[in-house]
Amino acid sequence: MVDDGHDGTAEAAVEEQWLRCALARDLDSGFAELTRVHSDVVHSVARNLARPADAEDLAAEALLKAYRALRGFDAARIGTLSIRPWLLTILRNTARNAARDAARRPGPPPAFEPSTEQTEPEPAAGPAERAERADTQRRLGALLAELPEAQRTAIVLRHVVDLPIGEIAEILGCKDGTAKSHISRGLQRLRTLLTDTTTTATVTVVGGTAQRVLRSGRTSR
Repeated sequence: MVDDGHDGTAEAAVEEQWLRCALARDLDSGFAELTRVHSDVVHSVARNLARPADAEDLAAEALLKAYRALRGFDAARIGTLSIRPWLLTILRNTARNAARDAARRPGPPPAFEPSTEQTEPEPAAGPAERAERADTQRRLGALLAELPEAQRTAIVLRHVVDLPIGEIAEILGCKDGTAKSHISRGLQRLRTLLTDTTTTATVTVVGGTAQRVLRSGRTSR
């Protein structure tokens, strides 16, 4: 079995190698293919690390930084890249820098709302239920914002984007065990905060990101 660090399949490993070759052969066309393959995951993580209004700019800035960095890489360095964790490391650093810059500016901190995208279809909901879900999603976003940055990022990468622990550790710049700890402690803290601020009945109607985060107990793969 090929351990590709991407999604556990030989096909993904071949795709990553093809992207590296494309980048080394022609940066512009290769980067267009890189964006096609990885744009969705970059935007998904961005939507969960920034306000919805800022997520698109965050993703675009991270991709631009990646392109600029690649212009200084030779073929040998490109050949060693683990593309997805490298891109998400750039995204995380960009988000952290933006948060530091925002903290230096006067005014209240921005509201944080996680992505509301769905990976599983849900039955149609009435207006009252949709309003309740939206309200709980906002509450969850506020609670996520209270977590330390490493814990919040680890939870998003694991339970929203479904990355393997090895990639999460690479993105966070830590060991696998530390990445697992960030996820476990973040989930525990999130559940504690949620118990203090909402009812079980409200939580059960939350879909998408909130539902996966609150119900998930997986921390390793």
